[in-house]
Amino acid sequence: MKSLSPSSAGGIARRGLLKLAAAAATGVLLFSGAAQAQAPAKTKVAAIYTVPVEQQWVSRIHKALTAARDRGEIDYTFSENVTNADYERVMRQYAEQGNKLVVGEAFAVEAAARKVAKDYPQTAFLMGSSGKPQQPNFSVFDNYIQEPAYLTGMIAAGVSKTGKIGLVGGYPIPEVNRLMQAFIEGAKEVNPKAEFTVTFIGSWFDPPKAKEAAFAMIDKGADVLYAERFGVSDAAKERGKLAIGNVIDTQPQYPETVVASALWSMEPTIDEALKQVKAGTFKAEDYGQYSLMKHKGSSLAPLGTFEKKIPADLIAKVEAKQKAILDGSFTVKVNDKEPKSSAR
Repeated sequence: MKSLSPSSAGGIARRGLLKLAAAAATGVLLFSGAAQAQAPAKTKVAAIYTVPVEQQWVSRIHKALTAARDRGEIDYTFSENVTNADYERVMRQYAEQGNKLVVGEAFAVEAAARKVAKDYPQTAFLMGSSGKPQQPNFSVFDNYIQEPAYLTGMIAAGVSKTGKIGLVGGYPIPEVNRLMQAFIEGAKEVNPKAEFTVTFIGSWFDPPKAKEAAFAMIDKGADVLYAERFGVSDAAKERGKLAIGNVIDTQPQYPETVVASALWSMEPTIDEALKQVKAGTFKAEDYGQYSLMKHKGSSLAPLGTFEKKIPADLIAKVEAKQKAILDGSFTVKVNDKEPKSSAR
């Protein structure tokens, strides 16, 4: 048998080590590749907002999408303060970039938004809209929070000393009208003689204008104000009056002013849309139902600082009505007509 020289033995040893190293590296690469293959792909989602993300309504959508991003489910990008004139361009840009889901509000740009959806049938569009779904890929949603709005109306009438209540809104569109109408009906249940002053400021985000409208109502005797827009609670705070919040809970910022709020949670809506997109089953549907209390899309905010200030019998009435809403024995009527002032 031929003996190996030290150099030959060393070469064979080195080649053996190299083979082992190569095999180990291959194993690492294979394992890495398998791990990557197992990691779920993130869904690309884009949102278009015509106002700042801090605005009440839009902040709910942004919050839900941010939560999905933080869970690692989506890649999320958004544009805020997009003008109506530029909305179509931004929609097309996001569709061209391969976003699987585009979310936004189409209230002032219905025709343009629906036109874009037709041009990109493989993209899912979920838009806040007063219209109907458009096949095959244009779904609509809305803040159907008239149920907790009714409950806050009950509270407003119960804490009002003058029986005069003011409501300040953005525009008299169905999405706003139905909340105000539900609020008014809830107030009437507690005080049938309550009087209401209604004003629309013609803007989605103009706190100074909303504040001035609220001041005018206070001057006429209103001691509780429905703050559909930012700015109203500031007026109530300055004049020592009470306010009812809408969409978000602002009591932490106004602990002695905001008595209660009707909250909107977009998570059920967004989560259902993402589920359908991932499954490849997204189609034109009305997602409004996911804003109802039974789907946890809306709720009455905790009374917090006012819990012990509100009469116990009033709280009992509100809790009983909430139970009736949830068990289906009471239905808050949807009234999309523009509310009118009744104050003399």
